[in-house]
Amino acid sequence: MFETVDSEAFRPYGRVIKDYDLTDIMERMQSTPVPDDVIYVRKDARLEKSDLYKQMKRRMYGESDIQFGYCNGHNKALNALEYHRSSEVNIAVTDMVLLLGLQQDISDDFSYDTSKVKAFFVPKHTAVEIYATTLHYAPCNVSDEGFKCLVVLPEGTNAELKESHFTDSGAPDDKTPVSEDRLLAAQNKWLIAHKDAAIPGAWNGLTGENIII
Repeated sequence: MFETVDSEAFRPYGRVIKDYDLTDIMERMQSTPVPDDVIYVRKDARLEKSDLYKQMKRRMYGESDIQFGYCNGHNKALNALEYHRSSEVNIAVTDMVLLLGLQQDISDDFSYDTSKVKAFFVPKHTAVEIYATTLHYAPCNVSDEGFKCLVVLPEGTNAELKESHFTDSGAPDDKTPVSEDRLLAAQNKWLIAHKDAAIPGAWNGLTGENIII
């Protein structure tokens, strides 16, 4: 049994956003694919033509530049956790589950015990703000049809890095990172992976079980 995003338990991780009209964006998301694995599209021009994009930019992000993309597919595993220096808005087009943690629980050696992860059910047509200090990754589906999730982030987040952030002693094949830079996987994206997920170049700092729901 999962906690829900309307529960008191969700408060440290984020909040439900209830004052936006999601009708148009739900229709626009219908044409996005649902592959057998997981697809993440950072920016989608058709989604960014929606009125919701204008409203989110003006109100939710205080006129800062943002991007509308999506994460769709079939997933049951934790695999990794990431965080940003900014909140992320997830809009559930279908029912889905988010596996979440807290950045404050990352150890000084940049490891994280997966027993601290909490699972939250997000009903379809629900928008949630995921706080900057909340660890998260791809949603999990709760039906065989997969999941669809609109992802709102500051412009440029998850874009390819423009330079290397590894020092000589903190190269990708090192066992111990020298700094948080070792976790930087894309612009405004710090990633801690589980070794079982075998994500190329990622810092395998998740300890314990690779959670499957």
